[in-house]
This record gives sequence, structure tokens and C-alpha cells, in this order.
Amino acid sequence: MTAQLTPQNIALTVLLFFVLVTIHEWGHYYFAKRAGILVREFAIGFGPKVFAFRRGETKYTLRLLPFGGYVRMAGEDPETVHIQTGQTIAVESKDDVVTKIYLDRIDERMNAVRGEVKSIDMERLLRLRLDVDGDEESYKIHPKAVTVARGQETQIAPWDRQFGGKPVSKRALAIFAGPMMNVILAAALFVAFAFMNGIPTGVAVNKVNPGEPAEAAGIRAGDVIQSIDGVAIGADTSKIRQLVTASADRPLEWVVLRGGKPVAVQMTPIEAVDEAGNTQIRVGVEMTPITRPATLQEGLTNGLTTMWSATKTIFEGFKMLILGQFTLDDLGGPIRMAEMTMQLANAGMLYYTWWAAMLSLYLAIFNLLPVPALDGSRLIFLGLEAIRGRPVDPNRESLVHFIGFAMLMLLMVAVTYNDILRLFRG
Repeated sequence: MTAQLTPQNIALTVLLFFVLVTIHEWGHYYFAKRAGILVREFAIGFGPKVFAFRRGETKYTLRLLPFGGYVRMAGEDPETVHIQTGQTIAVESKDDVVTKIYLDRIDERMNAVRGEVKSIDMERLLRLRLDVDGDEESYKIHPKAVTVARGQETQIAPWDRQFGGKPVSKRALAIFAGPMMNVILAAALFVAFAFMNGIPTGVAVNKVNPGEPAEAAGIRAGDVIQSIDGVAIGADTSKIRQLVTASADRPLEWVVLRGGKPVAVQMTPIEAVDEAGNTQIRVGVEMTPITRPATLQEGLTNGLTTMWSATKTIFEGFKMLILGQFTLDDLGGPIRMAEMTMQLANAGMLYYTWWAAMLSLYLAIFNLLPVPALDGSRLIFLGLEAIRGRPVDPNRESLVHFIGFAMLMLLMVAVTYNDILRLFRG
């Protein structure tokens, strides 16, 4: 199956990545807001800004590189605006409560009081003392006051609005909520897949390949496979593959249902080499499941069972990664994921839904790994804080996350470069 660059497939690929990242970051955003944390920016993508708008306290940004996103909460990183004692500023106030603090172009600020800072606390006391032409004036600072520098307005973040000012439990929930939303989305998509796929009740022959044993034996498209050498097949296609693979050059008796009547035929699987050079044992039929609509209970049960199997598969992949049982070709970056998405979108909504569920589940599990810069690592630091009774030095934690992020970006560059070479190699 090859990816077709149709407008529909491209749109479905972009939509999938956008939804997966947005719902992840929305989880962080929603629970941060519920905790009372000031969210400065909600961003989809990294790198240069494509467009942005502000609503309320938060700036919403779409960035160029579609490798993820982030929610920037006040206090997670060192605040960017610092005002020192002795610095000259200008302030706008109402009833002695400061609402705007100007840090540059002081003389151009109309309706503002200009003075030298004697003391200022924008986190806990929210107080400011200014020397105005030799007279000391005292002000309260509004909790939502803004600073203005180089044409940019930045809302202040009192301690009770900062990430670090909230209990560990609320901070942990704000971090965990991102992967949690991906798990919820994956569960919903797996259940949707189960309803779309239906409940298998049998296996039918979809196509008979010319010149193969099945054609010689008289197998027809539409035949329902009942048994092979006395083994009942039911809806299990894996049984058919196992029996055929184990029976090269040995006759097998097939019983198929044709027009409501059982028909017995004999055919001998042959050993052949496919286009990729792999040896196969086959009889030359393509199969399709026979299904019926799922009941509500069956859809829920089958969807969650499929999700559990997918979870185990993902962890097996991480186990191989940790043990070094992989090559660079086994890893895929955004290009390979986009290629796979277009292939499965081209195959139909059933396969597209399954793939979307898999990617959402993978994103959740990957983000919970204890790797610096990922949500799992941040949860570990919060766990250490809960045990020690005091936070880890923020500068050290920021350094750990920075190093982890840099390593992830290097890996992303490596796998993306390999994906590009693979595309040129065909």
C-alpha cells in the first residue's frame, strides 16, 4: 500500500495531528485553569509563529513545526520581567492601585506617574513604593496588572497564580491531564472502530488469484470457509494462515459454504516467492471477514479489549528500544507517521480510525515515560517534592528538561533525515 497525495488524504493527515496535539495540550490547559494557574500561552507546534490571537489572559498560537505543542504556565520557567530597586518606571493607577507598569519610553507615557523604585513585590505583597520627585508614594498592585516593555504587555503572576504556588496534587493533575486526554480519545476511537468493524461471524473468500491452487480446486469468490482438515474456522483468519503455512505440498480438505450448501474440495498449498523476495506458502485466496452489527456491550467490550492489546504492543516496542533490539530504520519520525496516515486514510475510514486511536494511545504512553522534558519526568520531580517536602531547585530541574528536550530534538532530526533518505531510496 502506497500513500496517495490527494487533497483529502493530506487534509485528514493534518487534521489527525492537529487533533491529537490539541486535545493533549487542552488537558494541560483546562486543569491548569481549574487550579487557578495563569496560562500565558497555548501553542500548537514549535518554532516560528504562523499566527496568534489573545483571548483573556492567554495567547493562542499556531507555530510552524508540527512536532507537538505546549502550554506555558506562569512560574514554570523564570518570569521574563524583572524590576529592580532604583529602576525608573512609570505607572498608571486607579484609586492608588497600579494597573500598568511601563519599563521603557517613560517620558512618552501620558497619564502615568514617573518615579524611582524604592521597593516592589509583584508576587506576594503586591506593593510598590516610588520616589516621585523626592516624595515617596505607596501603591497596591492589581493582581492582573500588566508590565509594558518593547511594545509587549505581560500580565504579572502573583504567587497564588503561579504553577509553583499550587499544591503538588493540583500541579500533578495539570501535568497528567495531557496524556489522560489522549487515553480518553484513544478509548473513544477504539470503541468507534469496534462499532464500525462489527462482530466477525465468519470468513469468506474475497478473491481467487488466477493460476493458484484455489482456482484449480474450484474455490469461488463468496465461498464461506467452514473448516480445513476438520478444524472449524469460525471467524478466525489466523487459523487458516497457520494451517496453510504448516502444510506446504500436503493436500488439505476444505469445506466451504456455497449457496447455503457445504462443498468439499481438496487443494495443496505451494511455496512461492513474493515481489519482495520473501518465501510464502499459499493457496491463492484473499479473505474478508463476515460481520454483523455490534451491540452496545459488544462495541464497548471489543473496543476496550483492542485498546488493551494495543497497549501491550506499544510497551513491547519500548522494551525492544530499551534493550537496543532495533535499527534506525525501525524508528519513524513525523514524515513516516504522515506517510502511514495517508496510506490508511486512503484505505478507508475504518483503518483511519484505528490508526488515529493507536497514535493517540502511543502519544499518551510516550509522554508518561520518565524521560526529561516529557510529562513523565515532570511528574517524577513533583513526586520527589511530595516526598522531600520541598521542591527540587528550579534551575536544576529546568536544566534537566532542557537537556532532555535537546536530545529528543536530535533524535527527531535523525529519524526525519532517515525517513527522507528512505523516501528517495523508494
